[in-house]
Amino acid sequence: MNAPVFATLGCRLNAYESEAMRELAEAAGLQGAVIVNTCAVTAEAVRKAKQEIRRLSRENPGAPVIVTGCAAQTEPETFAAMAEVTRVIGNHEKMQADTWAGLAAPAGPDFVGQTEKVQVDDIMSVRETAGHLIDGFGRHRAYVQVQNGCDHRCTFCIIPYGRGNSRSVPAGVVIDQIKRLVDRGFNEVVLTGVDLTSWGADLPATPRLGDLVMRILRLVPDLARLRISSIDSIEADDNLMLAIATEPRLMPHLHLSLQAGDDMILKRMKRRHLRDDAIRFCEDARRLRPDIVFGADIIAGFPTETEAMFDNSLKLVDDCGLTFLHVFPFSPRKGTPAARMPQLKGPEIKARAAQLRAKGDAALAQHLGAQLGQTHRILMEGPRMGRTEQFTEVDLTTDQPEGQIITATVTAHGATRLLASA
Repeated sequence: MNAPVFATLGCRLNAYESEAMRELAEAAGLQGAVIVNTCAVTAEAVRKAKQEIRRLSRENPGAPVIVTGCAAQTEPETFAAMAEVTRVIGNHEKMQADTWAGLAAPAGPDFVGQTEKVQVDDIMSVRETAGHLIDGFGRHRAYVQVQNGCDHRCTFCIIPYGRGNSRSVPAGVVIDQIKRLVDRGFNEVVLTGVDLTSWGADLPATPRLGDLVMRILRLVPDLARLRISSIDSIEADDNLMLAIATEPRLMPHLHLSLQAGDDMILKRMKRRHLRDDAIRFCEDARRLRPDIVFGADIIAGFPTETEAMFDNSLKLVDDCGLTFLHVFPFSPRKGTPAARMPQLKGPEIKARAAQLRAKGDAALAQHLGAQLGQTHRILMEGPRMGRTEQFTEVDLTTDQPEGQIITATVTAHGATRLLASA
């Protein structure tokens, strides 16, 4: 029999969890199955999940298809109704060894006479997040899950209902895993979670993300590079800002969950920051670390957004000095307050998303142009491709050892990447 086929949609946390599931499935002896780890962030993400399920079912005739992830958690009946789907399992269940042992049992995931098709419990009842020890991705960068879930209820977001309430992995568990990854040869570790800056709120003494970052850098001196993934800038604590200012091993790239640049829209989104808060954070961080760059999530066409409100989001790119934009055309998610608000027309949303993307392309081009002649330390992700400290993609002119950090000088750039010579 063949090893299971995994397909992952959505965020880095999903990618991390797919690797953990792969190890659980292999340990259980599961073979010949297709596992689809879905995303629920937009209605389009759910549509793509269905499309992927149908494609993989065609390409793997007779193989049982197991669907999990956020979309499976929030609307299990949607996937249970698909003829191609054999089993639907929830976000908590997918990380349990017992689940995979059951799927690998003699009756297998076809579940005939064994159990029901849908195995999705109440995610809100989950109180702990285990630190799943995985070997990382490839040979260059490892992701470590330190937090899961979200206690906030932004009006557009379905994710808390797919992930549950916020819960943290204890610092000692995180540090042990990072030490293990460094011993295996990883030069870069990325801390990941659903609402990363809420890390620690449910732990004894309520530590903050900055405390975890400083502790990792102190207790794992052989770790060459530490990154933190998407953060909510309004929750940035003093120690996180101190780490940005004083720790060269903390990489100068932050992805910010901004979502909009207009105060009224931010209030209707039920965000906890205003426009000036975002600008002030970027100014403060850049003052502490002049080489820092920012990515950001921005939603185009949120309900009730006027041209003037949208213009404030466009201006935010310059006002914050953003470099990498992740643009989401607004897509109503059933069960969220934003889905009940007055909606913009599809073509208008699409046009605004295109404007934001063009603005993002221009911001990236400006960043790339500013790197000409600069020398960077680049983590190689392939023989001739790597990323700078600011997470900018670089093509190298000669082969380099994958997974190693090399020094190279930027000689040119294309539309999205730098060209450098070692």
